[in-house]
Amino acid sequence: MSERGTRTADAGGAHARDGRTDSATEAFVAHRNLLFTVAYEMLGSAADAEDALQETWLRWVDVDLATVRDQRAYLVRIATRQALIRLRTLRRRRESYVGPWLPEPLLTAPDVAEDVELADSVSMAMLLVLETLAPTERAVFVLREVFDLPYDDIAEAVDKSPAAVRQIAHRARAHVAARRPREAVSRAETREALAGFQQAIETGDLRRLLDMIAPDVVLLTDGGGVVRAATAPVEGAQTVAAVLSRIDATALLQPAQINGFPALTIHIDGAIDTVLAVRIDAGLITGLYAVRNPAKLSRVARETAVSR
Repeated sequence: MSERGTRTADAGGAHARDGRTDSATEAFVAHRNLLFTVAYEMLGSAADAEDALQETWLRWVDVDLATVRDQRAYLVRIATRQALIRLRTLRRRRESYVGPWLPEPLLTAPDVAEDVELADSVSMAMLLVLETLAPTERAVFVLREVFDLPYDDIAEAVDKSPAAVRQIAHRARAHVAARRPREAVSRAETREALAGFQQAIETGDLRRLLDMIAPDVVLLTDGGGVVRAATAPVEGAQTVAAVLSRIDATALLQPAQINGFPALTIHIDGAIDTVLAVRIDAGLITGLYAVRNPAKLSRVARETAVSR
């Protein structure tokens, strides 16, 4: 399994309970980005991924390392199991979520975007596709398709036989292929589209905005029942354009690297109000994902402040 993982401004390390850096701590810190990415891709929430990592650390520190053949695989197995436990609980909560649920935005480092496959796997569009998988299917897909973990190791992580894991992987692969974006879009294309999109909003150029969005575009707004947001998908170019035209004229739109792709952060009165990501197909914006739930913006706000 290649050592891949999203690097963020908040990817700190762990320390042994007695304050000493020991071999367990070193192994955990060495693989922390990888473990965080596995948990985040399974949960769609950075906060819950961090909680899963904390549980992973608490279990890892009590392991007799002399019995561990492959520390990375062992850590991934613990993290996967902890993420699965949390995912099953979260899925029940999301059934009663107010309005559309969107993944928690993740401010990603430039090196993540350079890894095309990894960037695609943490994109908003892909995470929403992963939401349609059953928990075990999601775990198998992430471990196999994103991190190329051997089937035997995945089987241990999800408590299935290798043969069953192969069947689950095949089913999950077909499910995702039928729902993922039809073609890969480069960061440059996304950045160019967003620059035009940003200018159209800032200048109130409705015609240009309509030229950039697909006739069947869908806007999802996640306010979590806390702030104002549409409680159902907004569909159709005219309707979506009308909603976008109502963005506060005093708002400051800034480009950012979110979930591996260029996106926009919308600031009002100096604070982040919305993170806006897009899905592009055949040169047109087909999906808009607006995260407004304050609980999901705190990490981006904190990391943006740190990076300034």
